[in-house]
Amino acid sequence: MIEFSSEHGGALTGIGRATAFAFAKEGARLMVSGRRNEAGAKLAADLQVLGAEAEYDRADVRIEADVQNLVDETIKGCGRMDVAVNSAGTEGKPDPLIDQTAVSYTTTFETNVLGTFLGLKYELKAMIPQGFGSIINISSKLGQKTAPGASIYAATKHAVVGLTKTAALEAASANVRENAVAPCPIDPGMPDRFTVCAKKKAGLIAGVPLKRMERPEEVAQTILFLGLGQCAVHYRPDCRY
Repeated sequence: MIEFSSEHGGALTGIGRATAFAFAKEGARLMVSGRRNEAGAKLAADLQVLGAEAEYDRADVRIEADVQNLVDETIKGCGRMDVAVNSAGTEGKPDPLIDQTAVSYTTTFETNVLGTFLGLKYELKAMIPQGFGSIINISSKLGQKTAPGASIYAATKHAVVGLTKTAALEAASANVRENAVAPCPIDPGMPDRFTVCAKKKAGLIAGVPLKRMERPEEVAQTILFLGLGQCAVHYRPDCRY
């Protein structure tokens, strides 16, 4: 199951979309979600072309009833949920802290933190009773460090790490794992939106050892490893996502 509800990230774009294709190529059964019905239906159709069983269900991860319904529909259609990827995210307004507002704070936290919290809550409720599962949250390099102009975004990604660590401790005895993936800025799109100008983007790239931005497909392979690894450890070739 891939969750989505944001302006710039999730199952319909970026890392979430690349992850959906990565799991589809492994024969996974998927539920993808988002707020844009036309794009969601097309994504499901594209995944089906690869031979995967895939459905789209509209949900906004900022709304608790939507998240609960998404998990319920996934279990109703698939019987259980083995892997969940919480990929909703927005970088918000990349301005100095003194220029941020209560609105920019709330908007970014609702998607990045509340969305992850609600996803974890209902995914854990589904996985703990079955005694099996893997949940992957999308944090960021800025969830460990920060950068000028990234105060709100960095704070949300630090919060995602905290939620992930706590959930991992609480669900360990039930054999449910939680991990957070922390990528650098992803091309295409995010570096341009975050840095605004070419000079700042060049400076951002200069700080990356490979001297380039990460690609969604590269992060998707890490997420795939974390999801499929859970299946391999417990000899579950029929894992459902």
